[in-house]
Amino acid sequence: MSRIAIDLGFIQVYWYSIMIILGLIAGTFIILWEAKRQNIDQDTMINLIFYGVIFAIIGARLYYITFNIEYYMRHFLEIFEIWNGGLAIHGAMIGGGLYTIYYSKRYNLKLLKLIDIIVVGLIIGQAIGRWGNFFNQEAYGGIVSLEYLKGLHLPQFIIDGMKIGGLYRHPTFLYESIWDVLGFIVLVLFRRYKYTKVGQTTALYMIWYGFGRFFIERLREDSLMFLGIRVAQFVSLTMIILGVAYFGIQHRRSKLEHNYNDNMNK
Repeated sequence: MSRIAIDLGFIQVYWYSIMIILGLIAGTFIILWEAKRQNIDQDTMINLIFYGVIFAIIGARLYYITFNIEYYMRHFLEIFEIWNGGLAIHGAMIGGGLYTIYYSKRYNLKLLKLIDIIVVGLIIGQAIGRWGNFFNQEAYGGIVSLEYLKGLHLPQFIIDGMKIGGLYRHPTFLYESIWDVLGFIVLVLFRRYKYTKVGQTTALYMIWYGFGRFFIERLREDSLMFLGIRVAQFVSLTMIILGVAYFGIQHRRSKLEHNYNDNMNK
């Protein structure tokens, strides 16, 4: 399976890049649609998304490099080859999140409501972006049998793509993509609930994504490690704890206060 979607000789377009871009487009559409529903200026959100994506990519790459620093010290120029993979979603959250904090303070916007708007677009973008890992043949799991993959009733092209180094592997990219699509549906429905509090959609995202990623990460063979610990599992567990704590705190409020959909304004 070729990683290259378009080869014009002087330039090559990789499937990884295409899937990341498609994820960004889908996520942006969802974010802008909800921002409009909440009467938030579209130009304000477009500027936030544009620069937020830049900081998210930088954060994702720096995060990945940090946990593979020995390799990149020997292959310095590969730091810039992001089309080969190596973008960590948790790093993207940190980079994009820091910029969102800065942006909200600069333009006097409600931070938690902004993030409630963003996370629903984020999770569908993640679902699409994971297919970039499939085409790059990365982020796969341990060895499985051909019969196991056929038992999942997968399309043949996925089964063929999961044969890596002569062995069939867990399609962990697919597990996470499906989990994210389900999460997208859950978050959209939850956010529309009359008594959903500001910040609870974000908390639910942290719980949902953290839970799925924690268990899927156990299957992966390319996990970022620190002192023998899978970093993604540690971060996911932290997300779950923080999400549950905040969700619980907000749930104790009166049904009539601090609701996300009240007044439909920023």
